[in-house]
Amino acid sequence: QVQLVESGGGLVQAGGSLRLSCVASGRTFSSFGMGWFRQAPGKEREFVAAIKWSGSSTYYADSVKGRFTISRDNAKNTVALQMNSLKPEDTAVYYCARRSPGGSYYYTNGYDYWGQGTQVTVSS
Repeated sequence: QVQLVESGGGLVQAGGSLRLSCVASGRTFSSFGMGWFRQAPGKEREFVAAIKWSGSSTYYADSVKGRFTISRDNAKNTVALQMNSLKPEDTAVYYCARRSPGGSYYYTNGYDYWGQGTQVTVSS
């Protein structure tokens, strides 16, 4: 069983920064792609960013490109999301997820394990 635990959420003013972290249990973390998704109240969960198992490729939603950076440390079983120039529309619960083998990076059905989420609130 894989467990994913997010941290780093909070309240920040527009233009500010936050860094989210996700720690994974298990010995096979380095074999899987990882992703971040977010879900705002009343909206569907949406793709934010993803990273290949090796860290050699990253993928971003257009809405966060140039502001957010995903990274991973396979030695520490962690994946991070650095969020800069935050906007009120970035307010959501942010989820870390493990990509299924062969799954899409961009859709929720491409992932098999999810964290419990961490709240990010950006005030205007």
